[in-house]
Amino acid sequence: MSLRRAVALTSVATVFAALSVAARQPAQVSPETAGLSPAPLREATDLLKRYVAEQRMAGAVAAVARAGRIGYFETVGMQDLQARTPMSARSLFRIYSMTRPITSVAVMMLQEEGRFQLDDPVARFIPEFKNVVVAAAPGATPHAPTRDVTVRDLLLHTAGLQPRTSEAYQREHVRSREITMAQFLANLVRVPLMEEPGTRYRYSEGTSVLGRLVEIWSGKPFEVFLDERIFRPLRMTDTMFWAGTPEQRARLTTVYGPAPGGGLRPIETETLPFTERPTLIEGAIGLLSSVPDYLRFSQMLLNKGELDGVRLLKASTVGAMISNGLSEAVLKTRNGATGWGLANVEVQLNPPAGALEASGEFGWDGTAGTIFSVDPGRQSVMVLFTASQPSNPDQIRQRFKALVQQAIMN
Repeated sequence: MSLRRAVALTSVATVFAALSVAARQPAQVSPETAGLSPAPLREATDLLKRYVAEQRMAGAVAAVARAGRIGYFETVGMQDLQARTPMSARSLFRIYSMTRPITSVAVMMLQEEGRFQLDDPVARFIPEFKNVVVAAAPGATPHAPTRDVTVRDLLLHTAGLQPRTSEAYQREHVRSREITMAQFLANLVRVPLMEEPGTRYRYSEGTSVLGRLVEIWSGKPFEVFLDERIFRPLRMTDTMFWAGTPEQRARLTTVYGPAPGGGLRPIETETLPFTERPTLIEGAIGLLSSVPDYLRFSQMLLNKGELDGVRLLKASTVGAMISNGLSEAVLKTRNGATGWGLANVEVQLNPPAGALEASGEFGWDGTAGTIFSVDPGRQSVMVLFTASQPSNPDQIRQRFKALVQQAIMN
């Protein structure tokens, strides 16, 4: 039996497990076998190639799976323009905020084990949080919050904390890959909360606090817990906090942005490069990964916690994680058709244009050009990685995703 015929008859587990020995390319079936129309996918590839030719991005790796079968996998352009290293299936990308769903899975695994409750005060485990205060009106004195910051607040970004790029956090040097976790926590609580916990969604550094909580609850370093409990079981062999070996460094993509006068120039996203071990291991933004690895992680979420016979979470837990967790009052502060789930994912609330009902789509992205989207209603997963900053050059994400959605056959 031919390899293509064998793959077409395999289960979801075999499809995702099979890798060619030579290039570690994920096993792939025809688009039709995966329930995808080839023509829009060809347009999607042409779109990526056009962006590369027009120097709007250096390259991309993209994948689409449906019902557990990979019907589309493409590598386009260059991983490193100067070295002329082409993109490959195993190219490593700085996934930044796409670290957060992985951290959330770790948190909820420990919640299932009874190590904590979602509404436990963070201060019960991290004493520094006993010192938080809420910012007051100009000229007034900051005051103690009306209630504690909880673990749920950290997952849903309702703690009153701020993003790493905020003016206050930049001014106070809250976060750096070169400081310790103790320093980070001390810096974090020194800056007043922007509002009372539970009253507003504000994307924040709270997910890195969750990484520290994983260490406290599990008794293991955060990176060790992820490796032992998530990466190894899911065979995510190319997901890590730094490219520590020459072989890994050779696969690390260069991030590119627009150059003055046209073309592209390399962008250094951190003062401490991702080729060196960081002092601060961050649950919010720290990981490197590849498209095949993140496709496997995404498929596990679509499968409600299981992949290849390995179950990380109960189906009911994942169902709660990928549903909106924000209250009606907090949703109003987002001013949109999307909610936020405990999995640290944006959740579609309203039907997309032309649809009769919402499909439960969820996903998130990263600041250096990565995005994933999972659509339970259509049983599809899309992963697109470009090493770009700004992260979405000329709306490549929306344009690529629109073609993928056209390809999905009923």
